[in-house]
Amino acid sequence: MTSSPPARDSRARVRLATVWLAGCSGCHMSFLDLDEWLIELAERAEIVYSPVGSDRKTYPDNVDVCLVEGGVANTDNLELLRQVRARTRVLISFGDCAITANIPGMRNMLQGTDPVLRKAYLELADGSGQLPHAPGIVPELLERVLPVHELVPVELYLPGCPPSATRIRAALEPLLQGGWPELSGADLIRFG
Repeated sequence: MTSSPPARDSRARVRLATVWLAGCSGCHMSFLDLDEWLIELAERAEIVYSPVGSDRKTYPDNVDVCLVEGGVANTDNLELLRQVRARTRVLISFGDCAITANIPGMRNMLQGTDPVLRKAYLELADGSGQLPHAPGIVPELLERVLPVHELVPVELYLPGCPPSATRIRAALEPLLQGGWPELSGADLIRFG
């Protein structure tokens, strides 16, 4: 965790976003496990972008806090992450995939995109396989799946696969109050 970012106006509702890159959406499911605290969250924050219940197609400007789930696996992930960083005050690596590349990063053992694509689309195909190539439709894979912090600065790390609702609340609640979370102890910082 780095030092806290510049203060924001504590009277305004926090502009909150969540992003899903290369991952399983388990972190977002855990976010929904906040249950009745989601009502309080909705009163204190405006959800301005999320794959959960939002039709918004472009990442907005002036986001206060963004939870980024997943590793960075393809050109679309990379482009979105760069937009998120440029338009967000506090970026949180949300879960083990965002922090370490975790399960999506297992493809890194195949050492490059060609072996990955050949394995998935030719070797394991039913005999009619072909390599995907549709620029502008199918995003190109990056050579390696990368954790978020290897590409952009991150203010806060929220480990877990997925992080528990308790951990998510411990990170968000102080930010909603204009403070900074103090995540410590095994219950709040353990991986896995």
